[in-house]
Amino acid sequence: MQTYGRDILDIADELTAAYVEVFTAPPFERRHPEETRIAFRKRLDGDAERAGFQAWVERSDDGRIAGFVTGWTTPAPFRTDRSYGSVLDRLGAEQVEELLIGAFEVDELGVRAHARGTGLARRLLEAATQANTRAWLLAWNQNHAAIAFYRHLGWHEPEVRGPERDILVFVNS
Repeated sequence: MQTYGRDILDIADELTAAYVEVFTAPPFERRHPEETRIAFRKRLDGDAERAGFQAWVERSDDGRIAGFVTGWTTPAPFRTDRSYGSVLDRLGAEQVEELLIGAFEVDELGVRAHARGTGLARRLLEAATQANTRAWLLAWNQNHAAIAFYRHLGWHEPEVRGPERDILVFVNS
């Protein structure tokens, strides 16, 4: 497994191809591959510049990316764009401050179909959490397999104060 910082951009096209393969397959099959590619590639350029950005990538024997995890340290003040506003509504400002600010935010975790069932997703999350003892992530409420996986690994949902939209928040501590 290889660790990256800003140098993830050296393999950005390859990582983007892996991302599109993972996140346009079920349960994400409604996503358009080209739109997904463009959006992820644009986000990756910005994400690699974030404070505390880290990524772990594992390759298959044939050299292709088998899986990846990316994330960064959640800054203060807590953002309200994208899904962050829903997180704030759901958890409340006190829990966001206590559990998420300063913790490693797992942004993307993906394993290509050929590498599923090998324990790779677990190993990727372990690499991220060994480097960052406090971590959190979001899961789409329709991705039942991922939700069960996070729960199986001991990640849990903090006390919820607001309405569920379409995301669940998991923390590892």
